[in-house]
Amino acid sequence: MMIKFILNGQEVTSQARANERLLDVLRAEFRLTGVKCGCKEGECGACSVILDGRLVNTCMVAMGNLEGSTVLTIEGYSETERFAVLEKAYASVSAVQCGFCIPGMMLASECILAKNPKPTEAEIREGISGNLCRCTGYNAIVEAIAIAAKEGQGLW
Repeated sequence: MMIKFILNGQEVTSQARANERLLDVLRAEFRLTGVKCGCKEGECGACSVILDGRLVNTCMVAMGNLEGSTVLTIEGYSETERFAVLEKAYASVSAVQCGFCIPGMMLASECILAKNPKPTEAEIREGISGNLCRCTGYNAIVEAIAIAAKEGQGLW
């Protein structure tokens, strides 16, 4: 099966089986290892990407559903000005420890700010609730997103 979609701004074609997980195809076929394999059950958010403007867990997306879609991974997002603002904010409050959750957390941060450029703390916490972090306790991540919202005014 030939599946065409936009990946990080480039049209690509995959010959993956319709029932293969997007997670596996991104890592094996496209060598995009920022997508992490955590729980394989859609619970941890480590495999998150932005699919057609929504944050999704790639372990729950079958390739057969991807035709004509747009996928943004952390590798593509890292080339943007918005990423630079978030990266600086995360670094300023030491929001990264082991880093395993951070690709998904950064994409969740993007989705929060794209939806609401001035989120409350409660909205930030709700927005990252699908992304598990075992190291930080979340407070620094929440603070980083709030800082990015202030520093990146006009970007989102």
